[in-house]
Amino acid sequence: MRDAETLAPSDTPDTARDEDDLGLNHPDPVFSGLTEMMRSFVALAECLNLTHAVDRLKTTRQTVRRHIKLLEERRGAALFEIKDRQYALTTAGRQALPEAEHILGRSQAWYAGQIGRIDGLEAIRRGDPHPYFLQQQPISALWQQPDSLLHRGLTAWVAGSGLLDHPAMTAIRDNIIVFRRVRGEWICAEVGHASAFAQWFGPTWVRSAIGLPMQQMPGGRTFARVANRSYDEIEASHGLRFDHVYTHVGRPGLTDRRPFGLQRLLMGCRFADGSFALGNLALRSSDLNIDGLDPAMLQTMSDNMAEDHQMS
Repeated sequence: MRDAETLAPSDTPDTARDEDDLGLNHPDPVFSGLTEMMRSFVALAECLNLTHAVDRLKTTRQTVRRHIKLLEERRGAALFEIKDRQYALTTAGRQALPEAEHILGRSQAWYAGQIGRIDGLEAIRRGDPHPYFLQQQPISALWQQPDSLLHRGLTAWVAGSGLLDHPAMTAIRDNIIVFRRVRGEWICAEVGHASAFAQWFGPTWVRSAIGLPMQQMPGGRTFARVANRSYDEIEASHGLRFDHVYTHVGRPGLTDRRPFGLQRLLMGCRFADGSFALGNLALRSSDLNIDGLDPAMLQTMSDNMAEDHQMS
């Protein structure tokens, strides 16, 4: 037996410790099934019907009920209430749903190698069947483009303190798509007629886009929650975010999806009444800094896809 003085501190039993040497909680048999419990929660929250949720999950009613019960016990709050035999989210359930969708979607994307960090900034890599590549850029990169639309948007945002109706914002107001959050969803509130999306999709799309939720994108609601997390971040910080994005989108008159690249500046703004508004100032572009994106994919963009970087 070794002398006591030669024993390392880690050799001494410590039953009071709640974490292992990695700083992780010790195994919890309930926590180990968290993914399945969250799937049950999200499915039931979307369907609000136990039978439909069971059919979607390919499981049993007892399993879904057990998962919800375990989540409620661990979280210390009811997630659902039943009214006239119909499920309804409680306040706690509505507050928990967006984060649950994000965690579930992010864990699935991480497992598939679709998300990560590059120099501390977010990166998303989703391939077939609907490509979606996003790489967050440092805000300082905009200072290197002094005559670009996005640079002018940045200076207008600063001068106008983010107020959409401020005179400084009028120079870019027609180039912005504005969103507001309604019952937990990002809803399109305004589409500038000169915005990158209005010019690409046309006036009919602009008229029909008002009031639509952002969740209608390839990949489904759960992946959309991951992709749209940047909007949540801007709402929380009331700040700025600069991204390069590549995806495939449809267009009126076309039967297939076409390559679509853009540089976008997300801005925490305010409506005239002081409520939060999220401004999306985007520039269609093939000049994208996205690690892992095959240059050949950028070359497939049509000649009329990219916009002039200069404001008229």
